[in-house]
Amino acid sequence: MAVRQASTRRGTRRKSTWSWAPAIYVFLLMLPIYWMVNMSFKPGREILTRATLLPDTFTLSNYMVIFTDPSWYMAYLHASIYVVMNVAISITVALPAAYAFSRYRFIGDKHMFFWFLASRMMPPAVMLVPYVQVFSELQLIDTHIAVALAHCLFTVPIAVWILEGFISSVPRQMDEAARVDGYSLPRFFFKILIPQIAPGIGVTAFFCFMFSWIELLFANALTTITAKPIGPVMGRAGGLVGGINFGLLSAASVLTLIPGILMIYFVRKHIARGLSMGQVK
Repeated sequence: MAVRQASTRRGTRRKSTWSWAPAIYVFLLMLPIYWMVNMSFKPGREILTRATLLPDTFTLSNYMVIFTDPSWYMAYLHASIYVVMNVAISITVALPAAYAFSRYRFIGDKHMFFWFLASRMMPPAVMLVPYVQVFSELQLIDTHIAVALAHCLFTVPIAVWILEGFISSVPRQMDEAARVDGYSLPRFFFKILIPQIAPGIGVTAFFCFMFSWIELLFANALTTITAKPIGPVMGRAGGLVGGINFGLLSAASVLTLIPGILMIYFVRKHIARGLSMGQVK
């Protein structure tokens, strides 16, 4: 009896010790974000002189520069445009492809499906020079569609992989019942299939959005002035000869986080349902 009680106490202490692990992880995760937000409200001189947990001189001047300078606020608009275009193109292309992989069998389907995922592992730098040359010949350099199409090289394969799992979880009897009721394939897609896999589409849109929003290599190489997004603009500001404006870059970084946070907020229910739904094959 005493041995059992001692073992129980040791187990309780062990659980109590490990219960701090999530809190420590969240703290370490949020610390750089807090420090970035903290610096965004400080003047540059205070940032360079000493570190403080709260600004001694609270200022909104860093944010005012972004909201009043077209080179800054238009960069967010450019990034938003090609990201939305990429998400729309990726889902539009991936839906019928995922349906074909899920419902039909054809020569090389398993190999092609594998190479869809394998192509996602390819470093973006490998395709940089060919893409620049192709889009230069098509006169699409410095356009939003060029960046959106370049990102499709990586977002479409993963979108097909994700959506195929969700479509496979829909019973085939539903397709047959729709055909018996006289539904054409496009009508079946929009009236029955898409509502059934809406959580999966939300998950797919989330991953396509996040990749396209944070990708910098293609976004920088395929744009010059007219469609330059926020990432390259921040990199250019960080490399100025006169010194780095840490407050301005911190404010720009905080604003860059907002679209991702909003995306997570609006699709959070679809992500939770979609991830559990995608486990069914």
